Amino acid sequence: MKSASRLVTMMGALLGLGISALPAGALAADIAPGAQAPTFQLNSSLGKPVSLADLKGQVVLINFWASWCGPCRQEMPILDQLYRSYQPAGFTLIGVNVEPNAADAQKFLKTTPVSFPILFDPTSAVSMLYQVSGMPSTIIVDRTGKIRYVHHGYKPGDEGEYLNQIRALTQE
Repeated sequence: MKSASRLVTMMGALLGLGISALPAGALAADIAPGAQAPTFQLNSSLGKPVSLADLKGQVVLINFWASWCGPCRQEMPILDQLYRSYQPAGFTLIGVNVEPNAADAQKFLKTTPVSFPILFDPTSAVSMLYQVSGMPSTIIVDRTGKIRYVHHGYKPGDEGEYLNQIRALTQE
């Protein structure tokens, strides 16, 4: 009963965000390598909507983060460096902030600016869709829209694994 209630709540939140064109079974499917990445659209820090579907054809790193998360704060400049280095090879990165109020995230971004798009998920609808259970969580999607890598947390050195994955996927 509890899981059915959570599903109804999540579906309501998704519909409230205009997230209605999801792949069949996306709400029940595991977020794992080989699965189709659920589509979503969120507003960016620039006020325009960004859709995962619009990024098809590129390798996409989706990073779920929060300003209160120490490892997230540590990882942001590293992610920005990866974005700047590999964007010409067909790579993009989107940061999905999961805080209900974007003010703290915007304050953090003033002191630690990044060049990649930051999207806001104030109701955690996309976070629930991607089964995010901790911060940061990183998903890498290939050019065809399939999830290829899932990472939970961050510790120094993880960027080497990201780099290997980005290099391999941009060469496919």
